[in-house]
Amino acid sequence: MTKNEFKIEDLDNSEFYHLVEKAKRKIEDYVFEGKLAYQIDYNKTHEIIVQEEVIIFLISLLLIKSISIDSVTKKFALFESMRFERYLISDLDNSNQDDKTVKLILYKIFEDLFQTKVDLEVDIFNFYKIKISDYLDHPIAFQEREWNLVNRTVDKGYVYLDGSEIVRLFRNELYLLIIDRIKKMNPEVLPDMIISISDSLKSRWEKMYPPLRAPGHQDILPPCIQHIYNQIDKGENLSHPARVLLGTFLIYTNKSMEEMIDLFKRLPDYNEQITRYQLEHLAGKRGNTKQYFVPSCEKIKLNNLCFETVVCKGISNPTQLIYRKSSK
Repeated sequence: MTKNEFKIEDLDNSEFYHLVEKAKRKIEDYVFEGKLAYQIDYNKTHEIIVQEEVIIFLISLLLIKSISIDSVTKKFALFESMRFERYLISDLDNSNQDDKTVKLILYKIFEDLFQTKVDLEVDIFNFYKIKISDYLDHPIAFQEREWNLVNRTVDKGYVYLDGSEIVRLFRNELYLLIIDRIKKMNPEVLPDMIISISDSLKSRWEKMYPPLRAPGHQDILPPCIQHIYNQIDKGENLSHPARVLLGTFLIYTNKSMEEMIDLFKRLPDYNEQITRYQLEHLAGKRGNTKQYFVPSCEKIKLNNLCFETVVCKGISNPTQLIYRKSSK
C-alpha cells in the first residue's frame, strides 16, 4: 500500500501495527527519554522507506493530537525538528562545492517548505546567502541576539551563513510548522489503537509531571519568576538568561538540587548532565567556586524578562519580594 492510499481507519489493520509501534517508540524516546534514538530502517528499498517514514510521521502526529497536552506537543516538535537538523547538517558538511546533488535537494526543501531561496556562495567554501528581506521573514531573526541582523555578516543585500547556521535557522521554522500541523488536525474518528496508546502515554506523562505549583505560599512571587513558571507549564523552552534567573532565584530560596532538577526536567530540551553542571556552577560548587547572585531588575529588563506589576514598586532585585506577604 502506498502513502497515497493510506487512510486513518487503516491503523486498526494488523498490516500497520509495526508502524504504529515505531511511532509510539519515537514519541517515548523524544518525550520521556529526551533522546534522538529513533533510527530509519535502511534495509528496505528507497520507495518503501519513504512510504513508511511518511506514515510513521503521520501516526506520530495523530498520537500527539490525541494526547492533547501542550508540553508534549512542543517537546515532540522540538525533537523532530532537531532530528531534521542533524540529518541536514550532516548532508551539508559532508558535501563539497562540486557536489550539486545534495545541495539541490536541500535548496528544494528550503524553497518548497519554508518559502526561502538559499544560494551557495561560490567564493567561500560551505557558505550560503539569503536575501535580507527573506532572512527577516523568520521569527528567530528577532527572538535571539545572535541572530539579530547587526550580529550577522551582511553584504550587497544578502545575509551570509555557514551550513550549520542555515539548518539551525530552519529548524525553528520546522518546529513551528509541526506544532501548527498538529493543532489543525481534526480527525472525525480516531482508531481504537491510537486512542488506547495515547491514553497510556498521557497517563504516564501526568504521573511524571503533575500540575506545576510555584513556590511562595503566602509570600509574593516576583512576576518575572511567575512568568518563567508559566512558560515551563506551557512546555516552552527558556532562553539562557531566563534559565540563569530561575536557577539563581531557586538557589537563593534554598531549593535542593533535586527540587531544581525536577523543575528544569519539564523543559523540552532538558539534559540532566548539562542542567546539573550549570546549576552547580551557579551555586559556586563548580568552576571558580563563585556563587552567582540573582540578577538585578535592571539586568532582567535588559534581557526582556521583566513583567513588572504594582508589587515591584521600589525594588531593585526580585529577591526583595520574597518576604513580602500577600494581602490575600
